[in-house]
Amino acid sequence: MRTIVVKYTIQAPIEQVFDRLADHAHYDQFPGVSKSVLTKNGKPNKNGVGAIREITAGKAWFREEITAYQRPTRLDYKITDSFPPVEHLGGSVQLKKAGSTTEITWTSSIRLKVPLIGNLLTPVLTAKLAKSFKQILQAISRQLAG
Repeated sequence: MRTIVVKYTIQAPIEQVFDRLADHAHYDQFPGVSKSVLTKNGKPNKNGVGAIREITAGKAWFREEITAYQRPTRLDYKITDSFPPVEHLGGSVQLKKAGSTTEITWTSSIRLKVPLIGNLLTPVLTAKLAKSFKQILQAISRQLAG
């Protein structure tokens, strides 16, 4: 199991950043994501707890359930099904207001569940996911700046 931690600061109000991160049906606007679908609405709103999103990125596919939704400071999720198969302890995106900026810490603990080579390839997977998380945050930063 490996834990990814990505920290990033966006020059925008915390509510706007959170709303972009919680817009599950539109992750396909981010680099590397070819398809994003909200397959089940959550509570207290469609992007809240219990929401299920499916994301396709390249040859990878993930079904994720939102496990915590505390607008505008926290959004947690857990991968419940995927290709390639992974064991996921959970992910959390935590936001903190810092003056006129928003500080984001995105963490995820994951392991590739492929017989014989999963442990060898997990570091490759986590490096790619860390890069993807950072690209998503950079895209949000650009969107909110324009």
